[in-house]
Amino acid sequence: MKMFGKEDNTYKELRDKSSSKWLEDMSKHDDIAVRGGVKVTKDYIEYLKRMIVSLENKSNLKDKYLKKLKSEK
Repeated sequence: MKMFGKEDNTYKELRDKSSSKWLEDMSKHDDIAVRGGVKVTKDYIEYLKRMIVSLENKSNLKDKYLKKLKSEK
């Protein structure tokens, strides 16, 4: 959500902190399967973040190319 030209990331930051705290709590769980799941989940979240950046970069490149094509007409 944008407010006055600046994006409001309050919800996103709260969600990230909350899920990170929950994963940290679960990393101390008695069950080894739960602790192992925390590592897998953290790795998957990092993978998804890298994919988002990659897709945003591709999208920006396509946008630039389409603007260039449009301006040439």
